[in-house]
Amino acid sequence: MTRMALEKPPHTRKQKIAALADQCVQCGLCLPTCPTYGLDGNEAESPRGRIAIAAALARGDAEPTDALRIHLDHCLGCLHCERVCPANVKYGELLVETRAMIGPVKHRPRGLLTLLKQPTLLRLAARLGGATGMAHWKRRLAARLPAQSAWRAALETWPDTSGSPKPEPSAIASSDAITVALFPGCVASIEDADAEASAMMLLRVAGYRVMRLPAFCCGAIDLHGGEMPAADALAERTRETWHASGAAHLVTVTPGCLGTLRRALPGVAVDDPVNLLVARMDRLRFAPLARRIALHLPCTQVNVARNEGSLQKLLRAIPELDLQVVPRAPYCCGAAGTHMLEFPERADRLRDATLGQIATVAPQQLLSSNIGCRLHLAAGMDAEGRRWPHLHPLTLLAQQLEDSP
Repeated sequence: MTRMALEKPPHTRKQKIAALADQCVQCGLCLPTCPTYGLDGNEAESPRGRIAIAAALARGDAEPTDALRIHLDHCLGCLHCERVCPANVKYGELLVETRAMIGPVKHRPRGLLTLLKQPTLLRLAARLGGATGMAHWKRRLAARLPAQSAWRAALETWPDTSGSPKPEPSAIASSDAITVALFPGCVASIEDADAEASAMMLLRVAGYRVMRLPAFCCGAIDLHGGEMPAADALAERTRETWHASGAAHLVTVTPGCLGTLRRALPGVAVDDPVNLLVARMDRLRFAPLARRIALHLPCTQVNVARNEGSLQKLLRAIPELDLQVVPRAPYCCGAAGTHMLEFPERADRLRDATLGQIATVAPQQLLSSNIGCRLHLAAGMDAEGRRWPHLHPLTLLAQQLEDSP
C-alpha cells in the first residue's frame, strides 16, 4: 500500500507565518474580545485583519509600509483572541514571528527601553528620584513634554515609592522539599520587590525550598518589539541561569514574563506562584480582613497563566474579605508591556475604560498581579484624583498570613 507523503513543515520564517495564518477560518469570533478593534471599529485593527496583513507580508503580496505595519504595532498581544478561537490559531506566535520578520519600528524609544531592561540602572534611577523628590515634580516635568512622548508616559507611571522587601519567615524547608527558583525580571525586581519577597515567604511557609535568581530582563520587551537578536541573547542567559539553579520549578510574580520564559525553557515547569500555593492551601492560614477589594485580572493572568480561578480561591481564603472581580470589558487596561509608552494616547483610552469598570465595584483597595498594569492604572488614578491603594495579590496574602497550622 502506497502512503501519501506528509506535507513538509515550514522551514523559513515567512513559510511559518503563512502556515500559521492559514489556520484562521475568518469566523470573526475574536472581534468582540479585541480591545483595539473596540477602540477603532477597524478590521485592520482586529486579529482577523492582522492575520491577513501578516499573510500578505509573508507571501510578498504587500510591503511593510508605515501605514500597514502600524496595525501590527498597535496590537497589545493580550491573546484574548487566541483564548476564544475555535480553530486554535496560534496568534501570539504569529505576531512574534511577523514582528521579527519586518523588524523593529524606527521610532522605538531605545534609550528608555534600555533603562527599563537594566535593574541596576533602574535601582539607581529610583534612588536619585527619591533623593530629589521626584514624586513632587514629575508631573510638572511630564507636562512640558509632547503628549505622545514615551518619556512623558514613563514619568507619569513612575511610582511615588518603590517596593521594599518584607522580612522573610524563619521556617526551614525539609531536606526533601521541592526547590523553586524565583525569576525577578527587570522592572518587577525593583518596583515589585515586596511582591517577590511575599511570594518567597508564602512558598516557604507552604513547604517549598525557595531561591532567588539574579535579576535581569526575560527578553519580553525585545521579543514583542521585533528585536530578535537581543531577545535570543536574553533567552540564552535565561537557560544558563535556570540550568545552574538545579531547581524543579521556575516562578515569577509577573504574569507578563511567563510566556517569554516558557518560550526560552520548553519542557520546564514555569509557573505562577499561585498554582504552587493553591496545591498546598492546607498549610496556609490567613487573618480576617473586612475590606472590599477590586481584583483586576491582567490579560497575561487570564490568557497565559490561566489561573484566575486559583488566584481567587487563594484570596477568598482570607476570612471576611469582600472580593470583587473587575468586569472584563474592555479586556485590556492598555499597559501591554511597552504599549503604554509607545502609544500613550491609545493606552490611556483603554485605561480610562478599565478605571470606570473598577469604579463600579466601589473598592477600598485594588489588586493586580502585573506591575505594568498597576503602574499604568495608578497613573490614571492620580490624574483622576482617585484614591485606591494598590497591591500585588501575593503582597496582601503575605500581609494576612498567620502562623502555619
